[in-house]
Amino acid sequence: MTFDTPVVMGILNVTGDSFYASSRVSCEELALRAKDMLANGASILDVGACSTRPGSEPVSQAEELARLHSALDVLDKELPDAVVSVDTFRAEVVRECAKEHNVSIINDVSGFDWDAGMFDAVVESALPYVLTHSLDVKALPHCTPQVLAALSQKMWQLHQSGVRDVIIDPGFGFGKTLEQNFELFGNLREFAMLEAPILVGVSRKSMITKTLGVTAGEALQGTVALNTMALDRGADILRVHDVKEAAQVVAMWRSVNGI
Repeated sequence: MTFDTPVVMGILNVTGDSFYASSRVSCEELALRAKDMLANGASILDVGACSTRPGSEPVSQAEELARLHSALDVLDKELPDAVVSVDTFRAEVVRECAKEHNVSIINDVSGFDWDAGMFDAVVESALPYVLTHSLDVKALPHCTPQVLAALSQKMWQLHQSGVRDVIIDPGFGFGKTLEQNFELFGNLREFAMLEAPILVGVSRKSMITKTLGVTAGEALQGTVALNTMALDRGADILRVHDVKEAAQVVAMWRSVNGI
């Protein structure tokens, strides 16, 4: 996959407690939802089985694996050519999913900080890795330099261990204040210095709901606005709940820029 033009990553949550209720899907519904996302312009399907929303209690590793095996079995059978990303912060989940399923990408919101074995599991998998910044920087008045430095150091570690395909996620909503989220967003162009594709995941998040005074269910317009601005600031991947609308944003952005 290349990122000469931006692509859309569709969120598939096989959970019962993700912050946006409409993103939750049962394994019985999964194939239909996944096919709909691909038909509407998704290039990547991101499957998660353990909510990481603030304040949530993670399910056990056994439960996460059981959910993922069921979901990935469906995708392996129904959509064998789909580019599937697994959203997890656990090393053993990476190992099992990479070994047993048609997984293309590991999407780790922890930046290999929440499980001591995660770094080695990613190296062993030899799969592209989404490196997310999730360290708590709320005490800092300005966080962009620290986020860039932390991501740069971790990229170096990954490259030294043979992981060449790294995608950068600034980690909107993870360990950051509302003001810091917008600071990072405004400085998104700075992340180009890392020379890696940039993933932006702001879909229906609190930086939208708190700013507009709306619920996650009412945050589509705010999401579309931020996704449009993200593309202008260099985003390569939009991780979204609403694939059709995001694909339309990409199409209009390409038309305006003659791409």
